Amino acid sequence: MKQATDDQLLWMYETMLVIRRYEETLAQVYLEGKLPPDIQKGLAFDIASGPVPGEMHLAAGQEPVAVGVCAHLTDADTVVGTHRPHHFAIAKGVPLDRMTAEIFGKVTGLGRGKGGHMHLFDPQRRFSCSGIVGASLPPACGAALAARKLGTQAVAVAFFGEGAANQGSFHESLNLAALWKLPAVFVCEDNSWAISVAKDQATAVASNATRAAAYGIEGIAVPRNDAIAVYEAAGSAVQRARDGGGPTLIEVKTDRYMGHFQGDAEVYRPKGEVQALRRNDPIPALATELRRRGLLDDAHDRAIGQRAELRVTAAFEFARKSDYPAAQEATQHLFA
Repeated sequence: MKQATDDQLLWMYETMLVIRRYEETLAQVYLEGKLPPDIQKGLAFDIASGPVPGEMHLAAGQEPVAVGVCAHLTDADTVVGTHRPHHFAIAKGVPLDRMTAEIFGKVTGLGRGKGGHMHLFDPQRRFSCSGIVGASLPPACGAALAARKLGTQAVAVAFFGEGAANQGSFHESLNLAALWKLPAVFVCEDNSWAISVAKDQATAVASNATRAAAYGIEGIAVPRNDAIAVYEAAGSAVQRARDGGGPTLIEVKTDRYMGHFQGDAEVYRPKGEVQALRRNDPIPALATELRRRGLLDDAHDRAIGQRAELRVTAAFEFARKSDYPAAQEATQHLFA
């Protein structure tokens, strides 16, 4: 089992801090203009208002999945994310300023403001995502096939939620990847909720990792929301793909601290569930482990936190100051 280096451990910790701070900041910014002064009188939450209109899906609590896998990847590797994509994008190295500008709908964004937060594309970092449930797996198979035909050692990673494991695209992609022995890694984030449906009410197996056996490939279950545990599981999967050993299916038990979308009343969640989950927050848990290994002290921790804060603050300032696309761009950059 490949062990994380000191530099990788510190990178994972700092990246998790960036992700958490980013999602918490975006949660606040997103509410601007959406909550009317008289909301207690029954006025509606206005999803179309504010600097970031539309739906918003945040991943606070799920940071270990992104950093534990992406710590093994290079710029030549492909990552395809989900409708909850920011943690994957940040861990893959997508520029924070251009990603934030895209979310704000600004011309300096990754897609000149036309994609929004569920459609982030960065060809240079080989990152993309989609708002369609289960849509990450087929493109990852395509990227893996391209890498093999080009004779590179690049791998493709598809992230998806446990709800997507019940989609046809999941089974079709695993079957194809196994049949062609593609250099792909399929990573399922099990946060227990497919929107508002509990996993045990929609999925016949306790762990989706067991489904790998149906396609003759390796299945790995990571039962805790721990960056080091994810790193170790992903290490063998990524190496197997690079060495021509074919795909792997990994399922990670992770935690979603926020609603399915911002504004979600979360009436489906048991009372006190989120508070209980937060008692096992993976970020301070990793900090404790780094301190035990002598890699972190108070001064170093403060410096890392300050760097994370500065990165996030600069990204949001860049987005706010950027211009919106010109009106004539509405008919540009389209498929004919």
